[in-house]
Amino acid sequence: MNKVFFIIGLSDSGTPYFPPEVMKIIKEGKVFSGGKRHHDIMRSFLPADYVWIDISVPLSAVFEQYEELFNVQCSMHNGIVVFASGDPLFLGFANTIRREMPDATIKLYPSFNSLQMLAHRLLLPYHDMRIVSLTGRPWKEFDNALIERVPKIGILTDTKDHTPDKIAQRMLQYGYTSYTVYVGEHLGSDEQESVQELSLEETARSTFASPNCLILYSDSLAHREGHLQCPFGIPDEEFHILEGRPRMITKAPIRLLTLHALALQDKHTFWDVGFCTGSVSIEARLHFPHLQIISFEVRPEGEELMQQNAEKFGAPGITTIIGDFLQQNLSSLPRPDAIFIGGHNGQLSAMLQCMKEVLLPGGCIVFNAVSAESRQTFMDNAASLGFTIQPSLHIALNDYNPIEIMKATL
Repeated sequence: MNKVFFIIGLSDSGTPYFPPEVMKIIKEGKVFSGGKRHHDIMRSFLPADYVWIDISVPLSAVFEQYEELFNVQCSMHNGIVVFASGDPLFLGFANTIRREMPDATIKLYPSFNSLQMLAHRLLLPYHDMRIVSLTGRPWKEFDNALIERVPKIGILTDTKDHTPDKIAQRMLQYGYTSYTVYVGEHLGSDEQESVQELSLEETARSTFASPNCLILYSDSLAHREGHLQCPFGIPDEEFHILEGRPRMITKAPIRLLTLHALALQDKHTFWDVGFCTGSVSIEARLHFPHLQIISFEVRPEGEELMQQNAEKFGAPGITTIIGDFLQQNLSSLPRPDAIFIGGHNGQLSAMLQCMKEVLLPGGCIVFNAVSAESRQTFMDNAASLGFTIQPSLHIALNDYNPIEIMKATL
């Protein structure tokens, strides 16, 4: 059975133009599919006896209808005609068809995607633009682009959690203030198209028609001068700390050696257990933005401390969990391939046992021992659990107690 899809890209224009080849496909088609907005645009172009399949969630039901049609109408030589927004290969429905029906034949007739059209309206070269989709997706890739100080970011929005105003509010919250915002609404529409240049503050307090997209742009000088700086080793005195506990922070030189031991450049998920001020998590987030970071702290005040410091240093996207580590439901969390034990509250043995169960093969645990007793406890328990003890580093810093940076690998 030959499964054929003709996928035709649309803009928001109510009077779209199609070349003769595409018009022939539409005129000879029997089964059509797309979103409700696509149906509204194309209704007057479709033949009298057409069948329409709405593309809506759950997508599994849509593909069941496709399969049923192909099975029942095995002689359907003209296939299914699908209408999609812009370029269907640009984070679009053509990729979904390829994934769900890899044996299907696809013939593609793209239009410009919305970010291309916005760049065209602005006469802005876009070959070097970082594309981020926030359409029903988490903040992670957007946060990464900010932390990496990407000067030109194209963003696909949604209508709920990632609207232009909420995007701008997040940027202001974490100090990324040197961008100009370009908002495109109903791009390609004959009557509703709008392109605006706004400040972040203006964007944060405005509402916008949907569909829309954004381009964030910062010229090189503003980017260097206006953005937060990211020192290699944030000075200890710049962190908000526990009231009355100035020594309760992993000092900058120790912090950097700890990150070196964790080898986070090739890790995916990092757990910081006992984060206190959040200094290790924040330093890791800024220098390894690809990481997913989950941070645990038993003290309730740690949650506010982490948020204050994350906002101050521009480190969005750290997941904070407050409470006794050993009482948490760890099975619902992504498994780590790197763990730092910043505090153990006298439960080091039990923690190591728990961590052994969740740590991915090849992962590591780093622990900074401040006493001979904790050093021995770590070595004995890690060895009994089947870890390999790596060479440690003994360091004395000013008038603080000597610290041994220890590492065990699985």
